Amino acid sequence: MLLHAENIHKTYTTADGPFEVLRGVDLTLGGGETLALTGESGSGKSTLLHLIGGLDTPDTGVIRLNGTDMAGLDDSGRAALRRGTVGVVFQQFNLIPSLKVADNIAFQARLADQHDAAWAETLAERMGLTPHLNKYPEQLSGGQQQRVAIARTLAPKPRLVLADEPTGNLDESTAATVMDLMLELVSASGAGLLMVTHSEALAARLSRRLHLKAGQIA
Repeated sequence: MLLHAENIHKTYTTADGPFEVLRGVDLTLGGGETLALTGESGSGKSTLLHLIGGLDTPDTGVIRLNGTDMAGLDDSGRAALRRGTVGVVFQQFNLIPSLKVADNIAFQARLADQHDAAWAETLAERMGLTPHLNKYPEQLSGGQQQRVAIARTLAPKPRLVLADEPTGNLDESTAATVMDLMLELVSASGAGLLMVTHSEALAARLSRRLHLKAGQIA
């Protein structure tokens, strides 16, 4: 099992007192599987994604990723996991403005010491970015920037791809195209995909679906 999350709890302190965002969530995902995580705003979707990605830690519960217990990792260990084993696509593109497209695509893979020039070329070609490799992010459209962000995430060939509303800033046509490419490339790399989405149409395209309601699987 690529991902195993069991009895995950997470509470944040607010001005009105403790707020329990996640209340005993269980989730599993195998390699090559795609899973949509749906739910209303505030249901805990993004929080769960951040915990799985090692961007935060649960109060209680177990998260095992590719056999590694996340609780046994310090900050540097979780960062190393994100560089190689886990790839994260955010709604915000988070590209490096001073780097050209080619270097943005290669950035994460180089950090993980997993740069594969042939795979980077394949990603650029399949994402329709080959004519733009010498441009800077500000010279691209929103859809093109999101394609760069997805290519950068897939460049190190992560075992697990976490995507938080990856097409939320795109128009419907561009979103469908980007989703086609992401599913195709995830499948080609054999990765698992866990995607947070509000879109019923996008959720229906993934092999499984879980719905969060008030911090629990509904």
